[in-house]
Amino acid sequence: MTQHAEFFRNAIDLNRYSNGVARRVIRAYNDVILDATDRLATLDPETQTAARLRAILAQLKESLSTWSGESTALMAQELQGLAVLQSDFMSQQLQDLLPAGSPTVVRTVEISPQFAQAVVTTDPTQLGIVSLSDQLPGATRTAVARITVADGATLTLPNGEVVRKAFENIGTKQAEMFSQAVRNGLLTGESTDSIVRRLRGRLNREQLGTTQQIIQQGGLLTSMPDNQIRAIVRSSITQVSDAAMQQVAAANPDATRKYRYTAILDTRTSPICRSLDGKVYKWGEGPQPPLHFNCRSMRVPIVKGFAARDAELRQTYGEWLMDNPAKKEQVFGSKTPYFNYLAKRYGPNDALRRFVREDGSELTLEQLKRRYPNVKPRVPND
Repeated sequence: MTQHAEFFRNAIDLNRYSNGVARRVIRAYNDVILDATDRLATLDPETQTAARLRAILAQLKESLSTWSGESTALMAQELQGLAVLQSDFMSQQLQDLLPAGSPTVVRTVEISPQFAQAVVTTDPTQLGIVSLSDQLPGATRTAVARITVADGATLTLPNGEVVRKAFENIGTKQAEMFSQAVRNGLLTGESTDSIVRRLRGRLNREQLGTTQQIIQQGGLLTSMPDNQIRAIVRSSITQVSDAAMQQVAAANPDATRKYRYTAILDTRTSPICRSLDGKVYKWGEGPQPPLHFNCRSMRVPIVKGFAARDAELRQTYGEWLMDNPAKKEQVFGSKTPYFNYLAKRYGPNDALRRFVREDGSELTLEQLKRRYPNVKPRVPND
């Protein structure tokens, strides 16, 4: 399992990282809804309905617009750092996995400072009219492998949207739903307190618990949008991570030319990912995750020199962890006893799927970086 272990561990860490980013975006969105419903709770239906409701709705639309802009900027910042980390991780893994004595030196990949900004904001259908440039003032082009702004602009969510548009759509739709729910409720004689509870659920300012628990506490204007936000964040993280690692593979054909599509960590493995699991493709061909929202499938490189041993290394990751207690502790930390319990009850493979599905642990980008201390700083390529 030596070739695959770090990639599976990385997939678990990315799941935790996506939990952390999603929580930040979700809490900011929920705060907007809490503010609007707080103002709604003070509305007197008998004396101040129409004008006051218009004012509340106008403020809600403005706040949601601000939220979508700030969330887009946050995603650009996070995804840029992630792209650098994942490209360096891939380079390091290729170097470590090359057979002893191999003359191959793995190249790193330079990432445009505007790469993630293009990912989250640039509609690929507008590439013909949008000016894209990797050039900064005074910059000169170098003959190194690069992930460019144009590369970022071609990446979209599984439904073809970019992150900015997806967040804007959530804001627009939920403002309309707020207006409709309040007007219909007041027309039917529903109290404002009842309308507020229906819109916000059991959420409060603290919003304690995991992201999943926060979603479960929500109401009409929070539960479904929070789920959508989490799906957008998770899919974007999978997308950027995969794109960064693919570019490293493309820059290092002497180290790897093929990959194995691996869907073991998909929380509720979709039919398409299940059908692709284990299949081998050349880099630049075949499926590129995410194939759907919340897709956590990954492409594991087949490193030259490992091909003959690869079939022997197809022990599942769950089984491998049970045979390596130190690595298991490294992956699960304080939750190792829970994984052991699941493994004893369901077996190591199903235990891993159940653990990932239920794991609400969170990592920041800085914490994620610290989990890979062996990833060496990048050096210029020749």
